[in-house]
Amino acid sequence: MTPISRRQFNKASLAGLASSAVAGITAGFASRAFAAATLNFQSIWVNDPEFIGYMIAIDNGYYAAEGRNVNYMPGGPDVIPEGALLSGKADISLTHLTGVVRAVAEKGASLKVIGTQYQKSPIGVISLEQSNIKGPKDLAGKTVACPPLTIATFQAMLKVEGVPREKVRVVPYTFSPAPLAKGEVDAIVDFILEIPFLVEQRSGKKASYFLLWDAGMPLFIDLVTVTADTLKTKRSELVRFLRASRKGWAENNSDPAKYPAKFAGSWFRGNGSSLEAEIYHNKAQIPMMASPKGLFAMDPQAIDASLAALERVGLKGSRDIFDSTLLAEA
Repeated sequence: MTPISRRQFNKASLAGLASSAVAGITAGFASRAFAAATLNFQSIWVNDPEFIGYMIAIDNGYYAAEGRNVNYMPGGPDVIPEGALLSGKADISLTHLTGVVRAVAEKGASLKVIGTQYQKSPIGVISLEQSNIKGPKDLAGKTVACPPLTIATFQAMLKVEGVPREKVRVVPYTFSPAPLAKGEVDAIVDFILEIPFLVEQRSGKKASYFLLWDAGMPLFIDLVTVTADTLKTKRSELVRFLRASRKGWAENNSDPAKYPAKFAGSWFRGNGSSLEAEIYHNKAQIPMMASPKGLFAMDPQAIDASLAALERVGLKGSRDIFDSTLLAEA
């Protein structure tokens, strides 16, 4: 996570899904000369350790060893991952479950989730420890900075936990830890993987957090998503992508300090973070991605819990969106 921070995009309007323009950056082994063997992969945010396993798989030739080239396209606040799929710009995209369910339910999009990167969402409510905010009920009377796309989920959490909305003042989030570090707000809603480190670094005060996942909102995040047509026509390529990606993440997790340093002058150049923060991020995310069944695994009970959580914010999804069969082959 970078100081711009996280990715509940202000411009994530469903009206732009089908026509969203995505700027692609060709990386690693991808090139037009090998277009027939290339998978276009849309990331969900600017380059940081959240995507380091894929970068390793490109640089170390894991995709090439599977006979595939990967065109990695960074994300950002102007990129709508579902739009990249529906417009044909991407074969694979990392998405939010909220966006996928909305696209399917409201736009009739034919999308399939074939894996989830995070087994437990890192989105949480971050505060200074001195504020004594340990859970949702402690937010009463507080000011919380929250991204627009997360407000519905945040408010649903308050409802589930019995905290009246009017008791919590919600203000816009500027994708920066600065307001919290300076004491301008009591808490912010963001990924907990790097922001607590940055807040402590900038304020000199201890940070704390609790996860929305543990407060009634167990939503999958960074879903590996494709269209139904891509699943049908490129199934073997997708299996190879998952297999090589798993290898990239396994390599990263064996030494989480190695690749942030190695990528400082390449993949991570100019992302506004620091090596210390990126190493912290990389180490912190490993347990949130771990599964006894391997990276990207989707437990049926966890799928049901995610769908049930979405119903609390008025979004009804179906288990038909998920297809775990490719993971058994990867």
